[in-house]
Amino acid sequence: MNKTPRCLFHSNLAAFSTADETGIFGLLCDNYHGDALTTTREAWKSELSILKQVLAPYQAENGQIIFEYDIPRLGKRIDAVLLLRGIIFCLEFKVGEAHILEADVDQVLDYALDLKNFHKFSQDRIIVPILIATNYRSSSTDVQMSTYDDMVVNPLVTGKDGLHQMIRMVINKYPGEAPVNPNWIISPYAPTPTIIEAARTLYENHSVENITRHEADKVSTDRTIATILQIIHDSKVAQKKSICFVTGVPGAGKTLVGLDVAIRQTYQGLDEPVKDEGAVYLSGNGPLVAVLTEALAQDNQKRCRERNEKKKMSDSRREVSKSIQMIHRYRDNMLAKIKNPVENGILEIDPEKAIKLERTGYGEVEHVAIFDEAQRAWTKKRLADYLKRGGTYGNKLKVPNFPMSEAAFLIWSLNQREDWATIICLVGGGQEINTGEAGISEWITALNEHFPDWHVYISPKLTEAEYAEGRVKELLKDNPHVTYNEDLHLGVSLRSFRAEKLSAFVHSLLAFDNISASIYAEIKDKYPIVLTRDMAKARRWLHERVRGSERTGILVTKESARFKPLAVHILPSGDENAVHWFLEDKADTRSSNYLEDAATEIQVQGLELDYTCVLWDADMRYDNGKWRYYRFNGQTKWAEMTPTSESKQDLIKYMLNAYRVLLTRARMGMVICVPEGNGNKTATGFWEDSTRLPEYYNGTYQYLKSLGIEEI
Repeated sequence: MNKTPRCLFHSNLAAFSTADETGIFGLLCDNYHGDALTTTREAWKSELSILKQVLAPYQAENGQIIFEYDIPRLGKRIDAVLLLRGIIFCLEFKVGEAHILEADVDQVLDYALDLKNFHKFSQDRIIVPILIATNYRSSSTDVQMSTYDDMVVNPLVTGKDGLHQMIRMVINKYPGEAPVNPNWIISPYAPTPTIIEAARTLYENHSVENITRHEADKVSTDRTIATILQIIHDSKVAQKKSICFVTGVPGAGKTLVGLDVAIRQTYQGLDEPVKDEGAVYLSGNGPLVAVLTEALAQDNQKRCRERNEKKKMSDSRREVSKSIQMIHRYRDNMLAKIKNPVENGILEIDPEKAIKLERTGYGEVEHVAIFDEAQRAWTKKRLADYLKRGGTYGNKLKVPNFPMSEAAFLIWSLNQREDWATIICLVGGGQEINTGEAGISEWITALNEHFPDWHVYISPKLTEAEYAEGRVKELLKDNPHVTYNEDLHLGVSLRSFRAEKLSAFVHSLLAFDNISASIYAEIKDKYPIVLTRDMAKARRWLHERVRGSERTGILVTKESARFKPLAVHILPSGDENAVHWFLEDKADTRSSNYLEDAATEIQVQGLELDYTCVLWDADMRYDNGKWRYYRFNGQTKWAEMTPTSESKQDLIKYMLNAYRVLLTRARMGMVICVPEGNGNKTATGFWEDSTRLPEYYNGTYQYLKSLGIEEI
């Protein structure tokens, strides 16, 4: 009987049956991190009493009982795990409850699925989730495997009086199972958290430990984080300015790396932030920042309630926002200090608006700024137009004739520090999705023209064609402060734990590489991708797959236009709508799980769902080996976009990248729906709906089908 880092207490059944309940209770309290609440302590006493009676007949068996087993990906613990006759029982107690709630059933099912998907010694075992509402007066009478052929039994429910009979019923149903690995409790655990789950764990624990796939040698998040922290340390010691460019395939964990560096640098292993050592995570992605901030604030509030601490939700949001901010608001902090109007195209600090500090100068910003999706930084023109009219993000400050791009201004801001500074640019290849996004070349141009003394650390992958049109080497060839480092590239997708090659498949599909079909054949069994022309079938496919608290949703591009006939609506703009869509549970009609509101690439970039439906509209069509691009005029027809100008070339690039983003949002599988369109004619021989002709969709459907994608 002892404690491991994975649980508060575990024992073989023989020792458990003879051990004193008070002694076990004392160990649970001693091993608990912090002071256990009264309700928690009372629950432990009830669980011990119940399990002592239930397991007494099995004391001679070769089994184990484990209390409070840690599930790092979910940031929770399973009340009890019973390993008996080769079967893994996940036991979740609701002490004093007389009713069964769907959310509680989902909770114990989540635990079972987490073990099945990520816990190595559970992957080929029968797993039985059981919810015990102690005062419930009934029990499940049928033990059935789920329809997913994954050896997870459908959740069972019972009261305390029915638990013994339920365990016996399961054992009788599945006799002769081989014993569970005796080292089950310390099994390798390879979770791939959603960015929301990961952020919650980071914020609570100030560490990324245990929440990523550490035993996979080729997953390089740890090396990348260590490299960045070393560069920050070296910059501090040498009192120099540095900038890192970190690349990664979609879903490789760039945002997770950025959040982790921000938290680690700010706290440095302590419970409180280290004074004047802080880092801030910045993003121009409003929905991402809003969803992460609200998720962390809700979690912070919940934990405070559990500790009987009084804290306003507004205070929780304010606390979280110190580490996660919108780039626009961060930028406004420095804008308020400049001389205005700008003279001769030169930015200067106005000494009447800022105080010069003895050691750091006017650098009233963090030492370290992490800019996620750095390729989306605004061009000089977009930023100048924005500031000319006084902004749209609450900033009413007008700055005419602003002379810098967003990238150059962020570097300029940290350059005001007279000690040291580091910028980390997290770069996604081929993910610019808005007009006015400068791409990575603007950062390099700014360094060359305005900040030649900054030290540049760069991923070798940044030289490839999908970044800055392949001009990075040319742009940096005369810069003497450039260091290439392989550890600054994240090459393996963590988002899709079932298909690390998903991003390669999507790239191949969009680029018409002749290897698309072979990649699909390789991943389809682990990561289902299916095709349909019927939204009703797509919805049914999604509903049949999500279990527990898994999330699903419909995705469309912002250029999509003819989705209403399919009973699909666009999620309204506004960060609050994205928060509800991503965070509300399946009982709330605003949730993504209702499959009514579809999110666009703007609202989902940087976030993910478990299963998705990508609704492919007539904005991008396959025709004879190439993509053709169209915009709807809002009334009667689609107009083709041709690359006749630089702005139209950019728009076409953004339209292609929109589908790249949508096709890489699902962690576990997706259905692609290419509508049939409307081929009906009126009695007078005219098209019933000339905006949705079948020919607009058929080419895309036939192309996807030619890759071997299974149709439902």
